[in-house]
Amino acid sequence: MSDPLPPGAPTIRVVPMPADTNVAGDIFGGWILSQIDIAGSVAAHRRAQGRVITVAVNAVQFHQPVFVGDLVSLYAEVTRVGTTSLTVEVAVYAERFRDACHAECVRVTQATLTYVAMGQDRKPRPVPKNCPEA
Repeated sequence: MSDPLPPGAPTIRVVPMPADTNVAGDIFGGWILSQIDIAGSVAAHRRAQGRVITVAVNAVQFHQPVFVGDLVSLYAEVTRVGTTSLTVEVAVYAERFRDACHAECVRVTQATLTYVAMGQDRKPRPVPKNCPEA
């Protein structure tokens, strides 16, 4: 059964390659985590209007494996803004093209991360108030 992609454009989209596999031949979980962090930091950077750092990976659930050749789409959304921190939810989908006419889309992973906005002095800075999502 296919899952629909969320509305709107993904934050990032990438195709994993053979070098990204683990010993079982599936895409290594660490590769997926790095893509999640990249997508989450894009959303946090836009909302914070500047540099952010990852301070926590609060939760990750791997639902399905990812395979070489899947089109992986990551959707990131800022769900909470504190004084200096932001919480971001990331949903990861894999589109699997079994032949020229048939594709299956599956939600493979979801994660929650926390970022902190950083100033030029490399210390936490306030996240701008009333900033529209970019």
